[in-house]
Amino acid sequence: MDSKSFLDKEEKPIGVVGVGSFGAAIAIMLAEKVDVLVYARKPEIVEEINSKNTLSGKAIPENIRATTEPEELCKQCDLLFFMISSSGFQEVTRSFAPYLFPYHVIIHGTKGLCLNLPEGKNLDQMKRMKRSQILTMSEVITEETVVVRVGCLAGPNISKELRQGQPAATVVASKYNEVILEGQRLLRSDKFQVYGNSDMIGVELSGVLKNIIAIAAGALAGLGLGENAKGLLISRGMVEMIHLGNELGGSIKSVMGLAGIGDLVTTCNSVHSRNYTVGYRLAKGENLQEIIEDMEEVAEGINTVRIIRAFLESTDLRAPITENLYKVLFEGVPISDALQFLMKYPFSVDVDFV
Repeated sequence: MDSKSFLDKEEKPIGVVGVGSFGAAIAIMLAEKVDVLVYARKPEIVEEINSKNTLSGKAIPENIRATTEPEELCKQCDLLFFMISSSGFQEVTRSFAPYLFPYHVIIHGTKGLCLNLPEGKNLDQMKRMKRSQILTMSEVITEETVVVRVGCLAGPNISKELRQGQPAATVVASKYNEVILEGQRLLRSDKFQVYGNSDMIGVELSGVLKNIIAIAAGALAGLGLGENAKGLLISRGMVEMIHLGNELGGSIKSVMGLAGIGDLVTTCNSVHSRNYTVGYRLAKGENLQEIIEDMEEVAEGINTVRIIRAFLESTDLRAPITENLYKVLFEGVPISDALQFLMKYPFSVDVDFV
């Protein structure tokens, strides 16, 4: 792959949909090599970017422009990075769908799940959930649009550190090698390594499932239970991720890689992680609803716990960390009781997946 894009001989701007903390970080990194057009729903954000070259008061590169129009973004850009929370992913994807064509490429960076439920049903009404009713973001894109070449971005990518230019790495996963190569061409730098992986579902699931363990890690820290307990949680959490990922259609290799254990270790140790913060504040006695309302961005792990708990009811699989975290988040069980249960849980084998 040379310095030119496979998409167009005359390089078009790259589109970034969503300018939350991660979307903004990716847009700034892309702007080191190409012009960037970002999409935001709020006109005041677009006005700030276009008139002041700032975002939330912080300076951004001059070659980042903004629009509120999906049609404009799709006309100007062949490659789009979707950087939207899972709660709004289907809605935004549907708003872009009329303007997307098979020549477009979409790489998403959303670590969450969407639902494909019967008409009139919602998650609260679903006690059991089949795999076909759970969608990764790549599955949402292929279901809602005519785009064929889809990829995802996952790894230990804390937005604040990316914007500070600290060393980091990520994984671009896709069934299409040209999508991986294009993601690497655009994002790789001296301080940002980009790996490739053909197991897109496995990489997506790794980024999703680690959020559950990150909430538990924050709770453990909030209770002051020490590094030994954290080591136990992370190692058992990895085993749980492997079993869940395998049941949902991913491979063990992806969980063992950067998007899995790499991201897991990072978010289980970072006060900048939204999911870790939820667990920490719960352990300090705060109410879940108050925490959610107080947070500027979504902690994806909360919804993931509910979805995976419902999925577990349709399988023979046990996932004790997820099951006990569900009881803490939604049934009022004290965190200390849940952690005590996990300490006594009869794991008879350390590693049971190889």
